[in-house]
Amino acid sequence: MESCVYEADGFQVTAEMKQQYERDGYIIIRSVLSGEELRRLKEALENDDGIMKHSYVVGDDKGRCNRMCLWNHPGDDITGMVGRCEKVAGTMEKLLGGEVYHYHTKLMMKEARTGGAFVWHQDYGYWYKNGCLFPDMGTVFIAIDQSDTENGCLKVLKGSHAAGRIEHIMVGGQTGADLERVEHLQKVLPLVDVELSPGDAVYFHCNLLHRSDANRSDRRRWAFLIAYNRASNNPVEVHHHPQYTPLIKVTIIPSTHH
Repeated sequence: MESCVYEADGFQVTAEMKQQYERDGYIIIRSVLSGEELRRLKEALENDDGIMKHSYVVGDDKGRCNRMCLWNHPGDDITGMVGRCEKVAGTMEKLLGGEVYHYHTKLMMKEARTGGAFVWHQDYGYWYKNGCLFPDMGTVFIAIDQSDTENGCLKVLKGSHAAGRIEHIMVGGQTGADLERVEHLQKVLPLVDVELSPGDAVYFHCNLLHRSDANRSDRRRWAFLIAYNRASNNPVEVHHHPQYTPLIKVTIIPSTHH
């Protein structure tokens, strides 16, 4: 099973999906967002002045850059409802084996022609330093735009989460995994291009090694990422992302917001 398709009627995380997540460090679920949900999310992200105002730039070693906007608590608008809904948060709970809370959401804006690369890294390479004792954490990466090899899609080393946390150091102006270690892992693990259509999602473990190339295409590559932490893994120190905050989940994303 390379990927499965989300079906609104009776979608369940199967034993096979859980096994795949535990073996490979990720699963791909197609059409997690319906066409209408995607349209509303895209519209909200494109028309929110606060996103550009609060965004910041992440550069690479080639002078290219990506823009990122990050927030800690999900609201009642469409951007919050996506992170709170059962098919996103509830699915991650089943994959991580227990209650989760919202660690943060970010919009990753990799623009056409100028969007930069991200070096090999693990999310737990950063989150470990935030006082999260266990790697009971994961991210749901939802494609807002088509994401393929031409416009700098996510690349993962399949099964690399099983190698545990790798030392993170400065690599080309970014904090990345120790490249010598990564090179050894590349010899024994398959490299996968995670190509996604808008509304598709990849759910991945916080120790999965991933990176992405620069966007040299004429198409932008925006992605909406929601990070979760197990409730049992409350950070032992207060830092810039939240301590355990109960997540008020919604069964479905409401059709309109009042």
